[in-house]
Amino acid sequence: MSQSPQAESAMNASEARRDLYALVKRANDDGVTTLIHRGSKQEDRVLLAPLDRFPAARKADAFPSWVLSAAQKDFGTLIGRAAGGQPQVLRRNSTPVAVLLPADGPISSTPTNTAVDHAATAGGAVTSQPTRDPGRRLATLGDALGDVITSGTAPGLSFGLAGLDAATGGLHPGRLVLVAAPPQVGGSLIGLAAARHTALTLNHRVLYAASGPNRADITRRIIAAEAGGDYARLKTGTLTPHEQEVVQRLRNAPLLIDDGSDLTAEAIAETVPVAGDLALVVVDRLQRARNPRLPLSGEHLPAASQILRELASSQNVPVLAVLDTDDPAIVNLLDADVILTLTADPDTGEANVTVAERDLGVIGHARLRPDLAHARFLDTPAAAPARTPAHTAAAAADAGGQVTGDIIGTDTDHELASAALPFTSGALQGLPAEATHLLAALRTALAAGNIKDLDELRVPLRALAAAGLRLPDNTEGHRLAAALHSYGAAAPAPTEAAARAAAPEPAQPATGIADADDEVRRDDEDGLVPGDEEDEPEAAVFPALRILKDSVTRSKMHPVPVIRKEDREGGPWPLISEDMDGEPRWVHPQVTSTRIAHVRDNGKRVRRDQLEVPASFGEGVLCLVDRNGSFPSACSAVPLAPNKLLHTGPLDAFDKTQAGIYQIDIPEWDYPDMPHPLGRLIDRPDDEGRVWVTTPHLKQLERLHREGHLAARVAIHDSWTGKANESLFKPFYTAARETRTELIQAGGQPYKDYKTRLSIALRLLWPKRPDSRSPFWRPDWRMSMVAEASVRHWLTAFKAVQEGHTLIALRNVDAAIFWTPDQTPPDTYRVGTGFGQVKATFIQPGDFIPEGDD
Repeated sequence: MSQSPQAESAMNASEARRDLYALVKRANDDGVTTLIHRGSKQEDRVLLAPLDRFPAARKADAFPSWVLSAAQKDFGTLIGRAAGGQPQVLRRNSTPVAVLLPADGPISSTPTNTAVDHAATAGGAVTSQPTRDPGRRLATLGDALGDVITSGTAPGLSFGLAGLDAATGGLHPGRLVLVAAPPQVGGSLIGLAAARHTALTLNHRVLYAASGPNRADITRRIIAAEAGGDYARLKTGTLTPHEQEVVQRLRNAPLLIDDGSDLTAEAIAETVPVAGDLALVVVDRLQRARNPRLPLSGEHLPAASQILRELASSQNVPVLAVLDTDDPAIVNLLDADVILTLTADPDTGEANVTVAERDLGVIGHARLRPDLAHARFLDTPAAAPARTPAHTAAAAADAGGQVTGDIIGTDTDHELASAALPFTSGALQGLPAEATHLLAALRTALAAGNIKDLDELRVPLRALAAAGLRLPDNTEGHRLAAALHSYGAAAPAPTEAAARAAAPEPAQPATGIADADDEVRRDDEDGLVPGDEEDEPEAAVFPALRILKDSVTRSKMHPVPVIRKEDREGGPWPLISEDMDGEPRWVHPQVTSTRIAHVRDNGKRVRRDQLEVPASFGEGVLCLVDRNGSFPSACSAVPLAPNKLLHTGPLDAFDKTQAGIYQIDIPEWDYPDMPHPLGRLIDRPDDEGRVWVTTPHLKQLERLHREGHLAARVAIHDSWTGKANESLFKPFYTAARETRTELIQAGGQPYKDYKTRLSIALRLLWPKRPDSRSPFWRPDWRMSMVAEASVRHWLTAFKAVQEGHTLIALRNVDAAIFWTPDQTPPDTYRVGTGFGQVKATFIQPGDFIPEGDD
């Protein structure tokens, strides 16, 4: 069968699926048409064509349409439909960009609107011209004013919370409202409040689509909120007489709950038209971290959000979706009409709500009072007074500006977080990504009362304040500029001694606590202070920086340790981020993790994780396994490119002789008892659903494919590589291991100094301060080393799971928690004090998980 004359290139369906984004870009940008065939005899033949070839595809809802990520997943189905005569429109977000047309037959599936009635001949060429559109529906301004004045919001459609209704204007039909809140702030309770008010007070029909919570959870929360009952007690099935009366009243409420398996946005969209006269749809929840058992999670969220937006518009119903993060990078991807960002105020215990509209930015604020014992929010009696310098003066503060008592953070901290909220919430643009992430981390630390994170943020925040950011010339930009200025002037730059004083004490061999320096930093933080880049004195117990420099210079490959400043804004360097560590931050789906308050022996208040393991796991205790020296151990054999990275583009297969960074699709992972091999990387896909990884993670995925754990080999869409070397840091590893062996038994200040200098040397591979005089600037080396540590950590845990051990949580690059018999660590780990060996600590159920120097 000859190639269609209308096509400029041809390939089979598998190749086209792999290169779909590139083919669509060629069609959209260059007008290139591609012939795609499927089957041994090429019985299904379609054209991936530009929209100019079939203008009807631009008509909204005229033909089936798919965002590219969904189209790539179901590409074979789309080819079959298109070959059968039904055009399939491909979208980038909400914008049509290309269309699949039959190559050998007429178009048999036509749109309902005659304005786009077309026919096609063999080869997919459109021959008949569209009939003339009878005319767009136009309205005079007077007509529109009448509609606005007389209609407004559907009667009574609201959140059931007066303050929130005043800030939002209520719930409007046809709009997607996104509630963005980190875990344990109460985002789900906003959706539940709206559902309760609409169904129970107004008697309007509501669909509650539950992805995560089940119908029992939702029902207990409704009973607790309506009856003022104890939510925790309701889990035992015990009801008071009053609660029983409330249950009888609720039996006929028009509230439909869908907590079925495989709940997708498509399933919700199919249910709504047949569910009756719905007044509201609540989706609880969209989960940031990918979960194989929850389709509304991970990389599927942007496509799901688009479907929910279209559902709201087509059915003229408000759709309220709850998202379990306020990360602006995720929030922006979902492109909701209205965004409610919830943050907890540690001073008052109240929840702050910032209301933003997609086109207007921030339009209002509200404060709510959590009543979590009864699974609900309440309106605040009155707005809380603003924080002023006088409040800080009234609260005792230590010399470093840290407020003591029950208040976490200084007034300048809170003002900076508040001023940055329009930007970190995604409502406004204009900040560099690094600044957005840093300011979002400040807000999270304040909300969680995390003193350690707050302390660690001070150095990079002061550097940010001194950097002179160019901010938008508007009210929000001016406020943020003033807040940054105040923050920078609030305290002098920290000295090296002050910075060291804030660092955790080193773990002693007998404590069972992991090395505290195995900690991954943020993109805009390196934990360094001026002077760290200087060589250690000759008498230093471990001159780590001098040893690392010698390790690099002795290589026969003539490494390039520093990338010139003028080259850092281009090439591969902006593509590298701290997310490439692949840190898991994972808790088993059936285990409940709660952050609880803890007071250390030194009086410092912190928050720690408490893990609730279900009874179905059987008898056991928590076994905390901490790896010793994860980062220096990884230096023994980390694959990296000593010389500059060259752009090597798409690759047919991974070349073991090369190393660098690679752009890949996120592979499917079907093991619910283990986190995804790429860890938190899967939460940061680009618009095409792809991520950049270093060589250690790519080698890990190749290994998992060979062993049958991944169905398909990873496709490499782009790459920057150089000749690989695994021994560049080997001399450094050897020296670090030998010194540790000598010092760890004695402990004390020499061991502390050893750990400090080792940590500084490895961080200097990627210094973040513009004025740093580090002998290195190789982000790829740093992230390859960290990724190697993460991969080793993950693979060891995976081996334990394969041998029958139950993994409860996998955190950072060194901590794993298993459910085991008491005093019985998984036998896949080697207990000891050497690099790569572990310490095992056993924790009784109900106790918190210790960290650092607890």
